Order: sequence, then structure tokens, then C-alpha cells
Amino acid sequence: MSTWVSFVNLGLHHILNPEATDHILFLLALVAGYRLADWRHLVAVTTAFTVGHSATLALAAMGLLRLPETWVEFLIPVTIVLTALANVVRLGRKPTGTASLVAAGVFGLIHGAGFANYLTQMFAGEVLVPLFGFNVGIELGQICLLGVGIAGLTIIDRLLRTAGGMPIRVAGASVVAGGWAAMIAVNRWPA
Repeated sequence: MSTWVSFVNLGLHHILNPEATDHILFLLALVAGYRLADWRHLVAVTTAFTVGHSATLALAAMGLLRLPETWVEFLIPVTIVLTALANVVRLGRKPTGTASLVAAGVFGLIHGAGFANYLTQMFAGEVLVPLFGFNVGIELGQICLLGVGIAGLTIIDRLLRTAGGMPIRVAGASVVAGGWAAMIAVNRWPA
């Protein structure tokens, strides 16, 4: 198996690993405010997140940026809490506009630093091929999780249609993701 394919598999397994709870919670909080009909803006937001984490991942993997791992690991769940809070604040309104794109990009920078700390331990020489492969794997995993998330939330919308629908679903998903992430953040508080 080629190096590139190995790193694609590594990225895919890293994001889909049940122990990657923080990444899964972030994606849940990110999609909570969207319906299937909002797919264009969801694609734009996830692209902003991807650009952010790809930039940090590339800089860190090439040795141009090194961030304290304890702070990065603490800030990742903080981004989830902030995303969940934003969902609750704008409850009933679609998460459109530049603010959500900028937030996703900035939060991507933080998540990319977390991936980078993990990935730089794997490098032995060449950076470009493993970095590209790992990033492709991460993106494939995110697409899978986003698809499952949107499908699940669409089913919940249909089940809750008579009980208020989307605001209840957005609030519920955001409270679950934000509450869980808050507990993770407390446990990761940098000493």
C-alpha cells in the first residue's frame, strides 16, 4: 500500500474513531442548525472549516508553527461550546452569513492544530504526500459524519414536526454537544 493511501486511511480512521468524540461533537454542533435544503451554506461552512484546519495542519506539519498541545486540546472543546451557544442564540434563524463562515474557519485553525500535533509524530522525512493523504482522509470522514448527521437530524425534524420541529432539534443537539464538550474542556483545563 502506498504512503499516500496509508495516510488517507490514517486520517479517515482518526476522524471516525469513537475516541475522537470532540471532532464528532463539533460536527454535530456545526450541522445542528441546518436542514437538508440549506446544503449550499453547510458546504460553504464546512469548506471554511476545512481551509482553516488545512492551513494550520500544513504549517505545523512543516515545522513552521508549534502550539502548546495542552492549550490546543483545551480549546477544541471550547469551539464546540461556542458553536452550540451560537446555535441556541440564533434559534429559529438559519446560520447564514459571513459570521458563521469566519467562525468555522477560525475554529478550523484550532482543530487543525490538534490534528497537527497528532500527525507530526507520524512523519519521517517527506511532508507533502502524507499531509495531503491525511487531509483527504479527514475530509472523507467528515463527509461521512456530516451525511449521517444531516440524515439523522432530518429524521428528527420529521418526528418532531407537530411538536415544534427544528427549534427543538437545534436546541437539543446543541445542548448535548455543548454540554458534553464543556465537560471535556473542564477535564482538559491547562494546569
